[in-house]
Amino acid sequence: MFNKKIIITGATGFVGSHLTELFVKKGYKVTAFDRYNPDYNLGHLKNSEYRKDIEFIFGDIRDYDSVYSSLKGKNIILHLAALIGIPYSYYSPLAYIKTNIEGTYNVLEAAKNFNIEQLIVTSTSETYGTAITVPIKESHRLISQSPYAASKIAADQLAISYWRSFKLPVKIIRPFNTFGPRQSSRAVIPSIIMQALNNENIKLGNIKTSRDYTYVSDLCNAYVEILKAKNLFGVPINVGTNTEYKIKDIVQIIIKKINPNLKIKIEKLRFRPKLSEVERLKCDNSQIIKKTKWKPKIDFLTGLDETIKWIEKNSDKNYSNIYRV
Repeated sequence: MFNKKIIITGATGFVGSHLTELFVKKGYKVTAFDRYNPDYNLGHLKNSEYRKDIEFIFGDIRDYDSVYSSLKGKNIILHLAALIGIPYSYYSPLAYIKTNIEGTYNVLEAAKNFNIEQLIVTSTSETYGTAITVPIKESHRLISQSPYAASKIAADQLAISYWRSFKLPVKIIRPFNTFGPRQSSRAVIPSIIMQALNNENIKLGNIKTSRDYTYVSDLCNAYVEILKAKNLFGVPINVGTNTEYKIKDIVQIIIKKINPNLKIKIEKLRFRPKLSEVERLKCDNSQIIKKTKWKPKIDFLTGLDETIKWIEKNSDKNYSNIYRV
């Protein structure tokens, strides 16, 4: 696969930036596609040591012409561009429809017209809703408990339809929760860490939910292994660790690491609507273990330590008390 031309959508974000750097290191000719901005903001790739080795294209995933022109001449697509904040999907469901569904359509259709060699579409464990059986297999039923989840289910089904209808070589990676350096404080782990570093109280909503957390470098390696696999076209593949942590346990671990005197303050503002809250997600990763050479390497506590170090050096304490949706 060396010297293949690969394009990564959503490349300047949390996972996208790590993935972009990884594929540069592996010898790919990497194009980073992200949303147009007049300041040419490179996001998390602004200070990357690999910046000179990356071609940047800024456009709009919602615009077919923009997507089509960016994919010309590329061999492989890793599609990560999406709106991902669940609370914001309550405010603007249409934005999620246009970005996550229509944006994925644009990528699929352009890939079909260019005879792309491989395309990986990024899904989410939120498509499963609250677990009925644990751990969650890929065959678990899908249910949308938020507009965000609905948009991702639709995008996944579009991808599957393009494999079945047009033999488009598309694969679907379905990560459970990811964490690590560069993640926005919109997510629960960096939010807890930022508050613990800068405030007297840690403000949270529902602390009883549980999730399966994968460190970002492990997720990036999963993309590599799924790309190599010859038998994963047209089906979702879970990426997770087969472990779970409740938020109430995570916050206690972080408090112990940073400041044992911190208190937890529950705020109603941070609760999701009762029927929309996904209570439990725990991954069954047996398929990716069986069908690729991937396995998680970074344990949860080590990953937390690395995340804390990064936030200590890079976070703006002025935002530590703001609830980001």
